[in-house]
Amino acid sequence: MKPKEFTLKYGKGTISFEIPEDQLLYTIMGKDVNALPDLGEACGYALEHPIDSPPLREIVKQGEKVAIAVSDITRVWQKNDQILPVLIKTLNETGVPDENITIVIAMGGHRQNTEEEFIEICGKEICRRVKVVNHDAWDTKNMVYLGKTSRGTEVSVNKIIKEVDRLILTGGIVYHYLVGYGGGRKSILPGISSIKTIQQNHLFAMGPEPGSGISPQSVPKLTRGNDAHEDMMEIAAFVNPAFIVNVVANLENKIAGIFAGNWVSAWLEATKLVDKICGVEIKEEADIVIATSGGYPMDINLYQSAKTMDNARYAMKKGGVAIILSECPDISEPADFFQWFDYPSDLEMEKALRENFTIAGWTALKELECHDKGYCILLTKKENAELARKAKFDPVSNMRDALEIAYKKCSVTNPRITVMPQAANTFPIMKTS
Repeated sequence: MKPKEFTLKYGKGTISFEIPEDQLLYTIMGKDVNALPDLGEACGYALEHPIDSPPLREIVKQGEKVAIAVSDITRVWQKNDQILPVLIKTLNETGVPDENITIVIAMGGHRQNTEEEFIEICGKEICRRVKVVNHDAWDTKNMVYLGKTSRGTEVSVNKIIKEVDRLILTGGIVYHYLVGYGGGRKSILPGISSIKTIQQNHLFAMGPEPGSGISPQSVPKLTRGNDAHEDMMEIAAFVNPAFIVNVVANLENKIAGIFAGNWVSAWLEATKLVDKICGVEIKEEADIVIATSGGYPMDINLYQSAKTMDNARYAMKKGGVAIILSECPDISEPADFFQWFDYPSDLEMEKALRENFTIAGWTALKELECHDKGYCILLTKKENAELARKAKFDPVSNMRDALEIAYKKCSVTNPRITVMPQAANTFPIMKTS
């Protein structure tokens, strides 16, 4: 039988390979939705026709100070370099001059971005005109305390929210393996929150006691009953953003929808488009899953690639094999990620994580839980091999070797294979009837 050919995104390039067509179980692709023909024009329309909100120009008053929260370099797919000019033009037209506008890179617990990365995120012209600053979650002197949530989380956020009259959130929405969906309130927590607030909130993504691992409610798509998400919504309500502009990408990582307005309603409406594009029903798990994030920047490091690994896990049989394509040009970031693999056991790692929660540590534990389901191969740059092994992967630098190992490890004569070309975003949903 004629082999099936695939070309998957890898870094800023591609990797091609073939598999026997009779062994192909699924090519997990979401629904194909056209990209917006003109993102700038669509943004302008969204600002004038928002969801559950007056238009932005009716909210912001002349002479006010405005902060805009923008995602970091790992999320340049959100195309803020095209959205910010329209957003800032609208602010200018309402009487808010450039000098009254500050863009805050909502880093959460990620590393600080460089000025060169500011330009990649926001565009050269915007960086020339408007002040751009990194949020630093560890900089306690630049935080303001707002109170406690009903679950006891102590809420401290960047003090810039007290220095401006309006806060606008930008961002993009995808499935998220900790709080159901990205976007929306994530610009506040972890985006511009203190590390203590982030840690307290994210502990709700753990099971109830040591040894119980990660909470079964911390999975893609689930929000109701997801304690970390519900606590996050309370934290964002303390801040009460004036307006939101969030985008959803299609399968080609081009913007298919832009949602503006009320920070809750517009976000919820956007999640429906995520479900339409990225939720994929399956009836069977595969012996081998071949998954790529969809290229740069989603495979910029192993930490970001955990989302791909987690989604691949839902498509893989217990005892199966996952081949994760992730170039990882910045594999050692964030700095503390690989330190978590120094613990002698999963339980010791989990106990340490409960004592001093970090997103990097939770992600490391999440990856170990993926390894528990099956054998994981990482196709990456040759120089990444040592760190990949530390994270319990079997590293390879070409697809031929990856497939050879996968066939040996799955112990099936004619393994059923699922391919996931956009695995960072596409979520396999097992059909129960």
